[in-house]
Amino acid sequence: MKRLGRAVRGLLGMLGGFSLLSGSWTASYFILKALFKRFGSPSSDYVSQLLGVLLGFMLLFCIGGIISLITYGRQNKFYSPILNAVRRISKGDFTAKVEDVKRYGRMGELVEGINEMASELSRMETMRQDFISNVSHEIQSPLTSIRGFARALRAEDLSRETREHYLDIIEGESTRLSGLSDSLLKLSVLESGSFPFEAKPYRLDRQLRNILLACEPQWMGKGIEVEAELAEMTVTGAEDLLSQVWNNLLHNSIKFTPPGGTITITARPMDTEVEVRVSDTGTGISKEDLPHIFERFYKADKARSAGAGGSGLGLSLVKKIIDLHRGKVSAQSSPGEGTVFVVALPVSLKEGSE
Repeated sequence: MKRLGRAVRGLLGMLGGFSLLSGSWTASYFILKALFKRFGSPSSDYVSQLLGVLLGFMLLFCIGGIISLITYGRQNKFYSPILNAVRRISKGDFTAKVEDVKRYGRMGELVEGINEMASELSRMETMRQDFISNVSHEIQSPLTSIRGFARALRAEDLSRETREHYLDIIEGESTRLSGLSDSLLKLSVLESGSFPFEAKPYRLDRQLRNILLACEPQWMGKGIEVEAELAEMTVTGAEDLLSQVWNNLLHNSIKFTPPGGTITITARPMDTEVEVRVSDTGTGISKEDLPHIFERFYKADKARSAGAGGSGLGLSLVKKIIDLHRGKVSAQSSPGEGTVFVVALPVSLKEGSE
């Protein structure tokens, strides 16, 4: 129906143009005929025809100018909302919107595009403001602790144990601040696409086993039992980046699993991908929080207590790294029943960047 409507409008436009042209030539013919009758005709037929052509064009332009003057007001009223919306968007007002899209006919798609652009820019601006707010909060918190305990250390009557305790807190907050800075930098580099992504085949089961052994002091210190079922398999990817994925997931499980709990890591080959599961018997995540855990700085209330620390960037990095590998990551959890993170990676990877 749209094509038919466009064809009809095009045909009517052609007929209108032809009628205008015919009318101007007809008027030119009768005007010259009247003038020649009154003042006499030129001696040459060529001159007569040339005068007719020139007069016809002059009449055509005059009629066109009159029509333009008549329709200018309507055109200005027609385009004014679009121009106003574009000007407001260019000045940072992303609430601008062109109403009544249907009245713009063939330009409706363009107008819808402008509205969608404004909506997307508004969403990105909100994300930017939230990001700045979250970064400021996450930086301010350890700085406040460092400043407070450094001031407390000035007291001369502090015992050695208290002084050592304060120094441990300052060191821990400094480490947390350094980790936040490192995570922000790495996330920024990954999203900009400038990270040197070198995919190569390597043994995934060996990598997971080495990471488990490196984390042994942490899970042994909490009395957590760790079980591993790692089938022998090879994947193609950036080994250093994927190492950070497994480290983040395992440290999360250790952090939120109470003493005496269990962490299970399984890795098995599928048809065209490999699947890695990291499950624990920890505090779990509520149904309301679960869809948001891969967002920057998001912290589930129950699982992210002040004592647990963390910047809320670890799972964002996990999601970004897995996306770069054309894989998928998901989580299944219920409060009090633990959490299962499932990572699926393609066996072979031709391109590492989006």
